[in-house]
Amino acid sequence: MSHPKHVPGTFSWFECGTTDAAAAKKFYTGVFGWKTMDIPMPGDAGGFYTLLKQGDEDIAGLYQLDGPMFAGVPSHWMTYVTVANVDESAAKARSLGGSVLMDPMDVPGVGRIAAIKDPTGATISLFKPGEHPGAAKLETGGFGWSELATRDTKAAKLFYTELLDWNAKEDTGPMKYTEFQVGGTSVGGMMEMTPQHGNAPPHWLPYVMVTDCDAAAAKATKFGGKLLVQPTSIPNVGRFSVMQDPTGAVLAVIKLEHKPAAR
Repeated sequence: MSHPKHVPGTFSWFECGTTDAAAAKKFYTGVFGWKTMDIPMPGDAGGFYTLLKQGDEDIAGLYQLDGPMFAGVPSHWMTYVTVANVDESAAKARSLGGSVLMDPMDVPGVGRIAAIKDPTGATISLFKPGEHPGAAKLETGGFGWSELATRDTKAAKLFYTELLDWNAKEDTGPMKYTEFQVGGTSVGGMMEMTPQHGNAPPHWLPYVMVTDCDAAAAKATKFGGKLLVQPTSIPNVGRFSVMQDPTGAVLAVIKLEHKPAAR
């Protein structure tokens, strides 16, 4: 079953805000074979919200960055994490040193959401599913991991473990890496930013699970994208690559060496 309940603390939706929705849709349908479904925005907002689908399953959303509120905002991917109460979690984020970028609001037919920024500068959204269950959980073709890159892992660890009741498992290998866990299951990770990140701000990076990392990377360049990290193997983990779509939004792909645990 691809739509089990997203329990609090797990990632439940992924969303691309883009400066060119037509170009972004062409890229993602070409690279991943996703289908699209345009839905009118609720209320008097105008425009459309595009559901990105793997087969008949909803796995992510996409929308055009139109209007004064998005002036100067670059194309980006947003990661949503499930919470039991959006209002309480937003208030708690503020008390822990974060900020609320978008106050809690109801999305008709979907659920309740809010957007926050952690004390290190990374942005993430809160989601309590309502009529929509959130992203389908697929072994391939959908999102299966989210990773925080930040210049202050200590502050980020304190913030997220308090806010989301995550446990933090530190990797004892040569590469310093933290796995965030819910009920003993790893749901996401964290790494310290390096000079390789340049002047990029702290951010959450979503990963798409693929059957062939190199093939996905080749398609990304074919459809006008740019590889920020060439296909690279991680011992005992898998092979990954980081790509930027033609409008500037960034995401990663990974082919795991083994079947992922239930999320």
